[in-house]
Amino acid sequence: MLPNNSDSIPALPSATIVLVREGESDPEILMVRRRAGDAFGDSYAFPGGVVDADESDAHAYCRGLTADRADQELSVLGGGLDYYSAAVRELFEETGILLARDPRGNWAFADETESNSLLRQLRAQLDSGALPWAQLLRTHDLCIACDALRYFSFWETPVRLPKRWAARFFLAEVPPGQDAEHDGNELIDSCWMTAIEVLSSGEKGGMKLPFPTIVNLRNIAGHKTVDTLLAWASAQANAGVAKIRPIILNDKEQVRFVIPGDDDYPEGGDE
Repeated sequence: MLPNNSDSIPALPSATIVLVREGESDPEILMVRRRAGDAFGDSYAFPGGVVDADESDAHAYCRGLTADRADQELSVLGGGLDYYSAAVRELFEETGILLARDPRGNWAFADETESNSLLRQLRAQLDSGALPWAQLLRTHDLCIACDALRYFSFWETPVRLPKRWAARFFLAEVPPGQDAEHDGNELIDSCWMTAIEVLSSGEKGGMKLPFPTIVNLRNIAGHKTVDTLLAWASAQANAGVAKIRPIILNDKEQVRFVIPGDDDYPEGGDE
């Protein structure tokens, strides 16, 4: 039985990264498949997860964005950098890609001959809890590359559902010298595909896609280069990113989602 609106489950603050690279025709996106039974189980989506309670420990290692600017971009009263930290941490835990810079501002681990083995070691220590996130950054003199993340979308799970997230979506280009490798635990597959290819596979039943993933892929699909895609994402943040909270409609025994801007989205939403 679904909860009433007044008894809705609080939405967990979350962060997601849409990681992109240049493709032969259009930009390619890193899609990851989650294990059945997990949140969005057996679906292909973007890497990400819940903001941890100790995310603020990493604020001292955030570069390229001040705390005040992060709060302003995300329209929060405080803790905006938590989302940037969580997005980069989750991406590293799940895919092995670390968006970090060295003290000189250069990309860390850009030398492929040395980076992959060390990154795997650090990732294993982080996953096991042997090396907490902030300690990892401090020990290896790394800074979170907040300037590499473009905030462009904000989705909140419908109030009627028993598990809810308030997910901030960021766009970033894959750094040099690093290769994505899904963790084999939470994620059981990963691939680089264009937005059009993913949407086509979803329509044909080849890939199970969550609704927010579909909408974001549709917005991404019209861009032909990574530069134009990053510029578009930056424009979204500059204009102000509005929260999207879908509403579930039962239409002739078929469940579907509607979002603000759809003709049948009710006035006042789910407030």
